[in-house]
Amino acid sequence: MNLTHLLRRAGNATLLLSLGACQTPGASSGTAPGTGPRVTTPEVVVGAGDIASCDSDRDEATAAMLDGIAGTVVTFGDNAYPDGTAEDFERCYAPSWGRHKHRTRPTPGNHEYHSAKAGPYFDYFGEAAGEKGKGYYSYNLGAWHVVALNSELPEEGLREQERWLREDLKAHPARCTLAYMHRPLFSSGLGRDNSVVKGAWEALYEAGADVVLAGHDHFYERFAPQTPEGVADAERGLREFVVGTGGKDPYVFGPILANSEVRFADTFGLMKLTLEDGAYTWEFIQVGGSVLDQGRGTCH
Repeated sequence: MNLTHLLRRAGNATLLLSLGACQTPGASSGTAPGTGPRVTTPEVVVGAGDIASCDSDRDEATAAMLDGIAGTVVTFGDNAYPDGTAEDFERCYAPSWGRHKHRTRPTPGNHEYHSAKAGPYFDYFGEAAGEKGKGYYSYNLGAWHVVALNSELPEEGLREQERWLREDLKAHPARCTLAYMHRPLFSSGLGRDNSVVKGAWEALYEAGADVVLAGHDHFYERFAPQTPEGVADAERGLREFVVGTGGKDPYVFGPILANSEVRFADTFGLMKLTLEDGAYTWEFIQVGGSVLDQGRGTCH
């Protein structure tokens, strides 16, 4: 072998060594950039329903809790007592929960509709309340799809909302879905009929949604995952939380429904959900900071 040939072979070996040194450790020539595991930062949702009245300072106490919890604030209706007027919002809601208005995604309750078509509610929250007169909308938080519903619409409005909901869920086939509204389909309160929300529950159940939050009854109650018919369903059921603990006078329990797991009456506080990619944790935090209920669930 002549000297020229030896030099050529040595040069090729040096080039190969240089290329190997430049390759990213652990990389494979068959791996495209950006195809690694997806990392989603957990999102926090915190809120309650049945909130502000000028007759008490309990809404001030729950608002003070919000001051120390970052995330998206959600309301489950009956935001401003007694009638959801512009004055009720300005005098009763604005000084307490109103200081978190910039990060609040609300829903209306029956007391908002004591005022014609809940007009002051829509005026106060503006675009955050969804289309005026409808009050239902959706948005994404991290890996989760979130739906805010209006349980106080007239019959035709509820049917239109259900049609919209089915299309929205079809257009956003997220692994994890959360919905919230004012009226709970299930509650161990004193026998109020909230069957107007059953159509929405059916749409959510069929789409594989995971969690439903509601207010209306002024206590805290957690249900095991169940169907819209109230049948326990650990694999596909909706887990409902009733959180009417924002500040208005508390209610007592009536007959305890099937699948009711945890109940607290005569207490005020907030529901805090941490939404992860494929799972969630919950905490019901009482005024004063005690965690009365907590747990973890996985998405369908």
